[in-house]
Amino acid sequence: MEIIAWHDGKVRLLDQTRLPEEEVHIEIADVDGLAAAICEMRIRGAPALGVAAAYGLALAAAASSAAARDDLLAHLSRAAGTLAATRPTAVNLPWALRRVLAAAETAPNVEAARHAVLAEARDIHQESLEADRRLSELGAELMPEAGAVLTHCNTGALATAGYGTALGVLRAAHGRGKKIRVYATETRPLLQGARLTAWELLREGIPATLIVDGAAGSLLRRGLVACVIVGADRIAANGDVANKVGTYGLAVLAHENGVPFYVAAPSTTVDLSLADGDDIPIEERAAGEVTSFAGRRIAPEGVEVANPAFDVTPHRYVTAIITERGIAREPYTESLAAFARAAEVSR
Repeated sequence: MEIIAWHDGKVRLLDQTRLPEEEVHIEIADVDGLAAAICEMRIRGAPALGVAAAYGLALAAAASSAAARDDLLAHLSRAAGTLAATRPTAVNLPWALRRVLAAAETAPNVEAARHAVLAEARDIHQESLEADRRLSELGAELMPEAGAVLTHCNTGALATAGYGTALGVLRAAHGRGKKIRVYATETRPLLQGARLTAWELLREGIPATLIVDGAAGSLLRRGLVACVIVGADRIAANGDVANKVGTYGLAVLAHENGVPFYVAAPSTTVDLSLADGDDIPIEERAAGEVTSFAGRRIAPEGVEVANPAFDVTPHRYVTAIITERGIAREPYTESLAAFARAAEVSR
């Protein structure tokens, strides 16, 4: 699947709001259009947002008429501010913006800076795909030889612009011949599990069962789930994990029932600048996502709505964190930091 691509000076996206009914690609020519697409969830998932943000700065560089390097850098900085404001929880987005801006700043002149921006965006895209595949192969070792795995939200190619994180692990395990079945939660209110994860699992030929969010505890209590695996939008230095709202509840239920709870995410999702999950910003989305369904209002007028898009799972409920650099376990303050140090040495 081509989730996102740079095509003739534009960003080409698979519009995820149209799935599963139809596969429609859209082309975006400017930063404001891309920012709107991100806010509207036409592209989503922390790793995919990093790739999209990088290509967004390539759009800004191509559109700028700046003749001087410093003028272009100022233009790129403003564009980065627009993109950074779209989704505050996913750390991959600001990480990619900082990396592309740094590449532009090292260029000696304006044309070299334009070239550097697009080259860096393409590198980020390719590295994302490679990281997905590495972490998926590592995570496949943790999956049961046979049995059911529960997952939440969507963490496949759609969310990563590549291969997938948690869903990538399941793809890799299935590819090895492991006899796994996937329970996918519907993931209210935008139904990423029902619309997107179920669609990807069917395409991959992986046996899948869709459940309502509230059914997960019953399955875990009845011993029908061998492990739970989810993705992440930001991971603090101590291993606290921000992910789609509802993840915390699943982690507590898994712990209560003695079921392993795994998190799969690229190392770019780890934010060592935050000591713990209390400092992770949580995006609050529009009330209409909760009060309406398929364009029809389902809640009474005037009801107050809380719609946090994410929650934070304390590290004590996380069995292991799967990254392309290795599998981290408690104490996460040591294991995650060790991965970061090793990456610095390799550079």
